[in-house]
Amino acid sequence: MSIDTYQTIAKPSIGLFKEKGSKFLSFAYPVKSEEEIKGILLNIRKEHFSARHCCYAWSIGIQNQRFRINDDGEPSGTAGRPIYGQIQSNKLTNVLIVVVRYFGGTLLGVSGLIQAYKKAAMDAISNSEVINQTIEYLFQIHFDYGVMNELMHIIKEEQLEIVKSQFDLQCFISFKVRSAKRKDMEAQFGKLSGINSMEIIQD
Repeated sequence: MSIDTYQTIAKPSIGLFKEKGSKFLSFAYPVKSEEEIKGILLNIRKEHFSARHCCYAWSIGIQNQRFRINDDGEPSGTAGRPIYGQIQSNKLTNVLIVVVRYFGGTLLGVSGLIQAYKKAAMDAISNSEVINQTIEYLFQIHFDYGVMNELMHIIKEEQLEIVKSQFDLQCFISFKVRSAKRKDMEAQFGKLSGINSMEIIQD
């Protein structure tokens, strides 16, 4: 895996672990924002309203990774932490894993809970397709018409993917650049006269 790629899952998957009558249903989702996560959690809680616990962990971001864990009433450190441990051990990001517990009447103890949430999370990941994604930045450039040929020459030479363009009185183009090429592209476009503005955001 190169320095400008990361691992995530291709699409949602489910898993299951049973222990002493308790059922641990696990759900893994590819995600990109906390707003998206809030919506997923709301839907799961609605669907599994009779479940005793709805525990989860998530990780978002590439260079500046953010994460959160939640035990949802289970003893501290017995649910969210082992779920997050599986995200880490599989080197995933931009992922949410939720484990819903239906209590079976028998207490599992701290070590039993840790193992149950770990294995449930592990099952959801094992049932998913782990993929490599490229870290890309979206360049948005406003420029004078006279510089268009030079600009397009660089884009063609570097085989950059154009997302949107407008060649009129106000010329505009946006295209994707791999993280490893970002500095070089900034330097090349920065040398051109006729560039009115250049905005760079992570895709």
